[in-house]
Amino acid sequence: MWRQIRVYLFFLAMLCLFRLFFIAWMHEYISPAADWDDIGTALWVGLKISCKSAGWLTLFSLSGSTLANVFAPRRETVVCKLLNGVSIIILSILYVARFPYYKQFHSSFNLLMFNTFNDDVYALGISLVKEFYLPIRLAGAFLLAFLLYRLFSQWLACRLLQLKFAFPLSKWFGRAAFLVLLYFGVTLANFGGSLSWATEVDWENAGVTKDSFLNEAILDDVQAVLRGYTMNSRLEACNGLNFDTGQIRSLAAQLTYKEATADNLDEYLQKKAQGPQVAKPQQIFIIISESYANWPLLEKYNDLHIADGMKGIIAEDDSDYCSTFLPNGPSTVSAVTGIVTGFADANLYLTTMPEAFVSPYSTASAPQLKKLGYQTNFWYAGPATWERIGAFTTAQGYEHFYSRGDFANATEGSVWGCDDKYLYEAVLKGVSSDQPSFNVILNVSNHSPFTVDTAKEGFDKNIVIRALPDEAKKDEALVNQLGHYWYADKMLADFIHAAKAKYPESLFIVIGDHADRYNIDKIPSMYERYGIPFIVTGKSVKKGMLPQDAAGSQIDVVPTLLEMIAPKDFIYYSLGTSLTNGNKQGVNYGFWITHDYIGKADVSHFVPEPIGNAMPALNDTALQDYINAIRSISWWRPKYGPILDEDMAANRQ
Repeated sequence: MWRQIRVYLFFLAMLCLFRLFFIAWMHEYISPAADWDDIGTALWVGLKISCKSAGWLTLFSLSGSTLANVFAPRRETVVCKLLNGVSIIILSILYVARFPYYKQFHSSFNLLMFNTFNDDVYALGISLVKEFYLPIRLAGAFLLAFLLYRLFSQWLACRLLQLKFAFPLSKWFGRAAFLVLLYFGVTLANFGGSLSWATEVDWENAGVTKDSFLNEAILDDVQAVLRGYTMNSRLEACNGLNFDTGQIRSLAAQLTYKEATADNLDEYLQKKAQGPQVAKPQQIFIIISESYANWPLLEKYNDLHIADGMKGIIAEDDSDYCSTFLPNGPSTVSAVTGIVTGFADANLYLTTMPEAFVSPYSTASAPQLKKLGYQTNFWYAGPATWERIGAFTTAQGYEHFYSRGDFANATEGSVWGCDDKYLYEAVLKGVSSDQPSFNVILNVSNHSPFTVDTAKEGFDKNIVIRALPDEAKKDEALVNQLGHYWYADKMLADFIHAAKAKYPESLFIVIGDHADRYNIDKIPSMYERYGIPFIVTGKSVKKGMLPQDAAGSQIDVVPTLLEMIAPKDFIYYSLGTSLTNGNKQGVNYGFWITHDYIGKADVSHFVPEPIGNAMPALNDTALQDYINAIRSISWWRPKYGPILDEDMAANRQ
């Protein structure tokens, strides 16, 4: 048993040293507001939560050793070393992966790592090899594991804690002391460094510092993977939301300014258009641009010159722009589901749900545009099998789906899809001037492994380097990423100019699929980190069409479009609200936004982070009701249908 104590102490020390080195190496991500007290708190709370992780690892070893002791006593030591060796290898691989993972997602391991099983695994593998040097990192992980295992073997062989007693009384005293130590050790491991559940530390309450990086560092890799697994399980089980039918009915009525008398959600979601605000366009294009964040469009980054193309479009008389806009979720698939179905991210993976493939939802975009006389097309630069996007979009009413295999020069690009240039060429070639059409376009070039030859396309990296802060001037990876933003921006602007020339009576809406991939600042503001643009341009569009205080999220895109083009009293269904009709707030999987503030949604009290200089009062109650309404309806309607019947939920859990 003394051996298992040594195993426990080794893993606890290893996890704590991993944490200490991670904080030291990645210290540039610590905000200026954090101090040494915060670092000390992170190390202390991390020690407590790692008591639990070390306990699980020791239990894994103990279980195997116990079985070996029963069935093959001579092999017990070998089994113990083997199982602990496996744990050391896994922990080493996770630890080496933690560094690039945090740089990419500003988080330790989370539910996105489980997205792999729904993603294009081959494409992801190629991206990991080319962008993140997977073979080299794996070699480093195995070297680390080898060194740790050698140290572990020496630790096991030492005679520390291996006490021998000459007298029976001392022997019994030693056993009693051992049992007391064992009790406290098991208790500390069970309750995360505490002696009861009341003070237990786990991944859900471990973020106790004021710095987001340190809060992530508190979680060792065992706890981070557990968090990701738990959140993914909640997503799959759809049990992350807890609203009853009465609450949903009341929230739906508040959201839509109707009486709370109906049990059919579609009665609340039904709306009548107020009348067209632009001449009815012949062609409509919604471009969902990969990682097209809003921050490069801000004036403070003008010297980078990576967003000049769309800045030029925004400056034109037939364009308008909303700068306070949120994506539907942290990944591309959330943007797709938001535009295709009209629902917010609410712990449902819609592209995997059988309900989404039965028939289009009432709020789905394609059937409603079809009623207005448009042919509905979805254009994707990648393969149709990614996230089941081909089957999903057609099941939700899109008449035609085009993917990489349908395009000329499709081989020019990365494993995720063809370069933007060739996607837009295919759209211009495939859209007929005579047939009114509604087109959703999803590009991929601004995505790792960043394979576009940007210099060949005209990107001058020296301009960007001159504008970067001194500490970032030699960051070739960052310069390359910014070059791909430049490429995506240029191709997008070129496409809009070409399409306007070919289709004079056309309308364009441009949004990013998400932000939160890279910033110049190591610690960007919440607004710069998560915000995406909403840009509308085309014939009859005028400056000021979007009110100055407009704000929203991706579920507001299609209702904005419908209110711009639909005839008066046209009946449509939407959860979101048109920006032209005074929508002043947006919400997504974790955040909310207004024209003046942005903040986290999943907190007991909102902590607004100012976006500009104006600081008007925030109506917390109204904002909370809005968030609850959007989330509860986005959860119930796609999972259980339009009827609010508590028995349906009880029978289908």
